[in-house]
Order: sequence, then C-alpha cells, then structure tokens
Amino acid sequence: MAIAVAVGGCSSGPGASSSVFASPSTAGTGALVTAPPANLTIFGAASLGAVLARLKTVYEAANPGTMLTISTDSSSALETKIEQGAPADVFLSADTANPQKLIDKGLAIGGLVKFAGNSLTVIVPAGNPAGIETPADLARPGVKVIAAADSVPITRYANQLVANLSRQPGYPADFAARYAANVVSRQDNVGAIVAKVGLGEGDAGIVYVTDAKTTTRVATIAVPATANIPATYGGVVVKGTGSPAAAQAFLSWLAGPDGQSILTSFGFTGG
Repeated sequence: MAIAVAVGGCSSGPGASSSVFASPSTAGTGALVTAPPANLTIFGAASLGAVLARLKTVYEAANPGTMLTISTDSSSALETKIEQGAPADVFLSADTANPQKLIDKGLAIGGLVKFAGNSLTVIVPAGNPAGIETPADLARPGVKVIAAADSVPITRYANQLVANLSRQPGYPADFAARYAANVVSRQDNVGAIVAKVGLGEGDAGIVYVTDAKTTTRVATIAVPATANIPATYGGVVVKGTGSPAAAQAFLSWLAGPDGQSILTSFGFTGG
C-alpha cells in the first residue's frame, strides 16, 4: 500500500488526463515527464515476470486510462521478435547487449536505460537429493545441470561465473569443462531452468537470485562473492511504438524512485 500511495502521489490530480513523473535523468531538477493514457505492450525478460505483474498493477492504478500488456520470454527471443516486426512499445532486457542491438539497428527511440541489477546463485531441488554443498559440486561426475540456450543472457553470465570459479582456491583448473560436460538440458529461458530443477528433473542450475525466490520448490547454494557476476538490466523504447511519449514515461518511471522501490522489494538492485 505504501508503494501504491507513493506512486499515486505522482498523479496530476483528480480528473486529470495524464500523470507526471520525474525523469531519472533530471531528478532533482524539477523536470517532469508527461505520461498520457495509452495501451502499452511491454516485452520483458523472463526473470522480470513476477515484478512486472506488480509494476503493472501499481502503474495502471496511478495512470487511469493506461493499460500494460506484459509479454515475457528470454531477452534474446524478444529482441528477435522485435526485429521481425512484433508489436511492442518497451523492451526490458536482462542485459544491455540485446537492447543495444535494437539501438544499433535503428529500431529504438532514444538511448539505453539501465534500470535494475541482479546477481547469480546455484539452485537445487528442495531437499537437495544430489547433496550439492558448494558450486564446486557442479563439476562432480554424475551431477545433472540444467542450463539455458547459448543466446540467453543467463548463459553468458553463468559462463562468466563458471570461469571465475575455476580460478577460486579448491576448484579444479578444468572446472569449466567438467561443468559443461554435466549440462544435460538447455532451456529457452531462466524461468524454465527454475521450473525444471524444481520438478527434480535436474540436480542443479545457475539462475538469478531473484528467480530463486519465486518458488519454494528450490533451495539455493551460495556463490562466493569474489566470483559472482553482476547482471545489468537495460530497457529501450521500441521505434515502432504508436505511443512514444507514454512508452518513454513508463521507462523513466521504472528507472525512477517509485519503480526502483518495487524492483528492490523483489530482490533486484539499482540499475
């Protein structure tokens, strides 16, 4: 309720046809972004699924007449869909590389907005039947690791983590090769990794910290802080949007204090 009230306080008043929010790029300067009512389609990374449902509720309540349609998948899949002409107004990615592709190809309006951060953890099924005690066990013979496709951002982050772990004391020099040999399945997105491990169809997987919190079907194995990888989430307004002002206002709000408050409550860090 406190969050809803705070966001609602940004409204331009009863009967107003639009709401205003401080732009993150002009915070503290008194500059405002007008958010006209619109129907916006938000393409968001699978790891944003739960928080986007909450953001939708709060944003629509603060902006009468505005409706958000949320579509989630792997960031790479969403970027490809936009390239192929899928209708979207805002693209929220689990990395900065995919939205930058749209910018480079002239398919985005304005610049990249970094709006959230994340980190990685190892998940195992509740009860941990394989007895995974540390990330080093991901290289143990017979351990079944669930991963994602090479194009999915979590895979790039996970590979960087595995490379860092291989240089940690107590980890074998060929840790990365052993880990790769234990990968038995590659999923379309990080949510699918969580689901498959939660069902006991694998012994472990590397996911974002926030995804591990979405279900009681998995437990987490801590990753050494010195090896962990920060994940940076970036967003852009899609060039094909029919409501550029409303789309930019939503993205600015997301990167501003009210959006950040909600993201933080779900375990994300600041962008």
